[in-house]
Amino acid sequence: MAKIIVAGHVCLDITPVFSAEKVLPLQKIMVPGKLTQMKDITLSTGGVVANTGLALKFLGADVELMGKIGKDELGQIVYSRFQKYNAEKGLIVSKDSSTSYTIAIAPPGTDRIFLHNPGANDTFSLEDLDFGKIAEADLFHFGYPPLMKRTYAEDGRELIEMFRRIKETGTITSLDMAFVDEDSEAGKADWEKILRNVLPYVDYFVPSVEELCAMVDKKRYEEWQKRAGSQDITTVLDIEKDVAPLAEKVLEMGTGNLLIKCGAAGLYFQNGKIRIFERSYKPEIVRSGTGAGDTCIAAFLKAVMDGRSIETCLHLAAAEGASCVEAYDALGGLRTLEELEKKIEAGWAKQ
Repeated sequence: MAKIIVAGHVCLDITPVFSAEKVLPLQKIMVPGKLTQMKDITLSTGGVVANTGLALKFLGADVELMGKIGKDELGQIVYSRFQKYNAEKGLIVSKDSSTSYTIAIAPPGTDRIFLHNPGANDTFSLEDLDFGKIAEADLFHFGYPPLMKRTYAEDGRELIEMFRRIKETGTITSLDMAFVDEDSEAGKADWEKILRNVLPYVDYFVPSVEELCAMVDKKRYEEWQKRAGSQDITTVLDIEKDVAPLAEKVLEMGTGNLLIKCGAAGLYFQNGKIRIFERSYKPEIVRSGTGAGDTCIAAFLKAVMDGRSIETCLHLAAAEGASCVEAYDALGGLRTLEELEKKIEAGWAKQ
């Protein structure tokens, strides 16, 4: 069995549950002075270490996690959740930082809004990685550098050095991103420059279409925003006219394989040999999109390391993403790869 290490961003996700199950436009909810009746609130671990890492563990992978939390009440919750999966050993507990949290506002049928505090993630650095263990692993997956200050500071010096050193060991590398708040310190970083310098050391680059476009082609992203208006951007994109040119630009930066998450529409994959758009499967119910991208990547990476064909990897990734949205948290709706295959073989309808 392949050994996988997942490192990077970890936080506590706080998700209020909406009473109504019908589609609720954000502009009718986020109104100053308005009271919106809610149900319970869900607390779950979030970030790539929790979502992708624990999903890989659920899928039966041999996984070790590396993340950083604070020595506070939120940190205690995160630590106890990881203990349930016997995955707490790689967590670094910092006395000098608070635990990161995200409040995910996820109305039914509408893309999410995140209120985020990076906390201890901002202090995560090269020194927090065990390069000895990484050198013995088959795959190293890192996520969310835009939410981790040390990784994007100085034009991404530590991120680039991290992937350069890991690539030299022969370990397969994978990198996921997060959306950049243009009003934050991360928004001032030159992300196109950072990606041009780090992607030659990345075997699998797996960003979302919105965050990728905002980083490397702001003019195109602004045009998408105007076209979408109040809608989710992914609902107005044309794969050939919008996503394919973006993919070509990124592949020229040096990554071996590019997988772009295109929201409910599906997944776009391209490398030097093939180009595939995998449409999403229809979920039985949509409760929350929290963690859907991360868990679909978990299924993709597990299938890749199992030696499946790229076509099969994409089927399973799209299916896991559809399963994830059926629960309010990132892990509650997951199915094993075997369960996904049976559901696909039974004629699971696509979007």
